[in-house]
Amino acid sequence: MTDVAQVLTRLYSDEGRQNPYPCYADLHRLGPVSPVPARAEHRAVAAVAVGYDLVDRLLRDPEWYKQPPPGWQDQEVLRTLQTSMMFVNPPDHTRMRGVFAKTFTPRRLGALEPVVHRVVDGLLDRMADAGGTEVDFVAEFAYPMPALVMAEFIGIPAGELDFYRQRVERIDEFLDVAGKTPERLAAANTAAAELRAFYRDLLAHRRRTPGEDLISALVEAVDAGDVALTEDELVSNLVVLFNAAFVTTVYMFSNGLPLLLDHPQVAAALPADEALTRGAVDEILRLEAPVHFLARAAPRDTDLGGVPVGRDENVLLMIAGANRDPARFGDPDRFDPRRSGPPSLAFGAGPHYCIGAAVSRLEGRLALPRLLARFPGLAISEPPVHSGSLFLRGVDKLLVSTGAKENS
Repeated sequence: MTDVAQVLTRLYSDEGRQNPYPCYADLHRLGPVSPVPARAEHRAVAAVAVGYDLVDRLLRDPEWYKQPPPGWQDQEVLRTLQTSMMFVNPPDHTRMRGVFAKTFTPRRLGALEPVVHRVVDGLLDRMADAGGTEVDFVAEFAYPMPALVMAEFIGIPAGELDFYRQRVERIDEFLDVAGKTPERLAAANTAAAELRAFYRDLLAHRRRTPGEDLISALVEAVDAGDVALTEDELVSNLVVLFNAAFVTTVYMFSNGLPLLLDHPQVAAALPADEALTRGAVDEILRLEAPVHFLARAAPRDTDLGGVPVGRDENVLLMIAGANRDPARFGDPDRFDPRRSGPPSLAFGAGPHYCIGAAVSRLEGRLALPRLLARFPGLAISEPPVHSGSLFLRGVDKLLVSTGAKENS
């Protein structure tokens, strides 16, 4: 029988990163949790968990914490990450998240709907102008759509998005399991420093010329002492928030379109069926979660399903594998937008549940029906090109034909 070391070796290979799902199926056959052999490349990882119930429980347990990497204070990228709400533990996490949670309100989400419609329709017009020729769906829609929406929401000038994307990609490459090389660390450090300088300049500009965006509101609150957040923490959180809020949505679209087009009856019905659309977005996120793994450290010596885990040792939580747990999802590899069952773990669970999840779902719910209504003949021209990353896994290039030129 295949052991966990062999499965992880396959998973971390180029082939495994391109298609990790057979590896997750093998992990399920080994059980909900498996011990990880003590090897240098695994560092302080004691176990890998793939069972839905166990992964969900550990994500929700506030005692299981995020362990900072050694020497993080010495690296610009790690200092930025470790002073943001996504990577810190309570009470700092609670303090920071409370500031930003006030901005992701139902009222603000409602105000985003016309922004999403405007951005989507503009991008669809541009795709239509290409006629029946091939376009890269990621470059022309999946990336600019959430990036433009979040840029307007947060207050980033649209003309700066190309600059921003290049630096975000260097940080994401470093975060992958295969990314901890000196070259990628150096590139990520430079990118983080440039993004911090970018935000400091933007904050200064918003102090002189405030607007209606999130940054303007936060600058005013920080300067007035109304929120428990330093300016350095504000910068760190803006770097991480923008990245997390739009990269996962990019991959929701680029991972999801092939699934929908493989099920033409669903794609055809989507524009007229809101319930089906909501189910399709959830099922895309379950089957093709943009974030594939997280880690949590044990607060004390413990036993997980017969696997001993020492205090401060990490458990690798394979959330993309948990989303395909056959014990919780019947026929787990099948796309079924009317599926019942537990919610996917695509956005995590518990205290660190993704603060932008509602925005991402809103964008999917509004954009996908408009896309498929505008281009009923949409077809994939070439096999998708995946990112090659496991931490943030998605399609980076997807050539499609829109069919005959459509009218608005």
